[in-house]
Amino acid sequence: MTVKTGDKAPQATLMEMTAEGPAPVTSEELFAGKKVVLFAVPGAFTPLCSGQHLPGYVELADQIRGKGVDSIVCLSVNDAFVMGAWGDAQNVGDKVRLVGDGNGEFTAAMGLEMDGSGFGLGSRSQRYAMIVDNGTISVLNVEEGRTFEASKAETILAAL
Repeated sequence: MTVKTGDKAPQATLMEMTAEGPAPVTSEELFAGKKVVLFAVPGAFTPLCSGQHLPGYVELADQIRGKGVDSIVCLSVNDAFVMGAWGDAQNVGDKVRLVGDGNGEFTAAMGLEMDGSGFGLGSRSQRYAMIVDNGTISVLNVEEGRTFEASKAETILAAL
């Protein structure tokens, strides 16, 4: 079952690359007492994710934060090493927090898994974006099929 607007964001431990190496971060740490925009991508270094999705959030980060957002988080079913390398390659800096859901636990709890095995990707996340207010999902935009409109940065900025 897919989580919906008004639900609490699922509890899971994710991983992110830090200067000291991979470090765990819980979804509670990401969302508690904050307004967060989280967008999920099927995979780091994939064409649409690298060419448009992540760059859109990097480009609009200041405007998004200007709407009262404390943090912008990009989630993918990749490990922290891949997410860290992707952030470096995309010159993300501190504009977007890149977290890996390597085991797909958060993605499964969201009910937004995607079977990418036909492309050699295995189980991944569907493409979506959400606004989370103090742990509660206030906006959840899930892409239908191979579209790219509902989860892009401009759409979320307009929803804030």
